[in-house]
Amino acid sequence: MIKVSNLTKEFLQGQERTRVLKGVDLNIKKGEFVAIMGPSGSGKSTLLQLMGGLDVPTAGDIQIDGKYLNKMSEKERTIFRRQKLGFVFQNYQLLPTLTVEENIAFPLHADGKLTKEKSRVIQELIQAVGLEGIHRKRANLLSGGQQQRVAIARALVNSPTVLLADEPTGNLDRANAEEILRLLTVFHRENRQTIVMVTHDIFAAGFADRIILFRDGGIDQVVSREEGDYAKYLANFMA
Repeated sequence: MIKVSNLTKEFLQGQERTRVLKGVDLNIKKGEFVAIMGPSGSGKSTLLQLMGGLDVPTAGDIQIDGKYLNKMSEKERTIFRRQKLGFVFQNYQLLPTLTVEENIAFPLHADGKLTKEKSRVIQELIQAVGLEGIHRKRANLLSGGQQQRVAIARALVNSPTVLLADEPTGNLDRANAEEILRLLTVFHRENRQTIVMVTHDIFAAGFADRIILFRDGGIDQVVSREEGDYAKYLANFMA
């Protein structure tokens, strides 16, 4: 589903170039739930932005579902993002004066896809994320956990090929974080949704099938959830 080859990203700071990603190679299968962990500044969020077509690499290739993002024009990447990718962010990024239902439907307006069938999908997503009964409530009146549920439903409304989540539980307490992670797990298991999640939280990473450990712009280690005592290893890695 996702193939990253020799991916490099540099940023110009004054007269100096800083290399944030250093020739990263990574494959993610269809229907896999992968967590990317690493210390601050390790390059994990930069990698997610490149996978999402929000930025372009300095060198290397990114393929999603057989399409090269790095060879697309800006307009082509924008269309690809709308049609193939779903995004969940730490700060939700909802439109505060729109209702739950309107926020979920918002991506459909850009492509003129708000059909009767999609209206049914919206109602199914509202139920799936546990927001029935408050679907006409404005986003700015919701709790953090409720807002993130709206964000997940919005990300899934176009049936994306890949769901990208950047610290989706970063602004939530442990109880709400666990609810959001279990919700992502349901979509992953029941719908074979491919999910790539960046997180600094060992607890959150434990919900993934595979954990990619990032350090200094590259992959340091790959750990499977089934491996014994992986939590202890992750704790040592993040120390």
